[in-house]
Amino acid sequence: MNRDAMSMSLRVGHGFDLHRLKRGGRLMLCGIVAAEDMSAVAHSDGDVAIHALVDAILGALGRDDIGRMFPDTDVRWKGASSSIFLERALCEVRRAGMRVVNADLTILARWPRIDPLRARMRDAIESLVGAPVNIKAGTNEGCDAVGRGAAIAAHAVVLLAKASGTRRRPAHANRR
Repeated sequence: MNRDAMSMSLRVGHGFDLHRLKRGGRLMLCGIVAAEDMSAVAHSDGDVAIHALVDAILGALGRDDIGRMFPDTDVRWKGASSSIFLERALCEVRRAGMRVVNADLTILARWPRIDPLRARMRDAIESLVGAPVNIKAGTNEGCDAVGRGAAIAAHAVVLLAKASGTRRRPAHANRR
């Protein structure tokens, strides 16, 4: 990322994630248990909403994607809570002298129904991000793996802004 791009006061990022679903286990969405009778096929806890949000944040910062930052080949992330990934991405936001202004998430799933969970999911993500979060839902109307209930997906868009009263540290200041 060139210095001119990171010196901009606003940055937008988009993220996407998709996981197959399987019977049994717990399905995590936005850091809460959304279902007890299904789970995502994933190396970590498979929270597609947080994974998409992390990718959106990393994209806004001009960084590599979540798979590069937390590879599924690394045993440290086996079964890990996706909230850890979000916390680390937010550390990168602060290091860049920025803050999250807002986030918009769209969860695509046939099951579970998102509407009864929406307020809890929003509260959970907002408490981590420290900014307003909007959560929307879609079903894909019976099309593809998501529409058949075999997978779950999420899109996220995030807006970052320069944190007031902060200046971005020079690149050499981050080296140890």
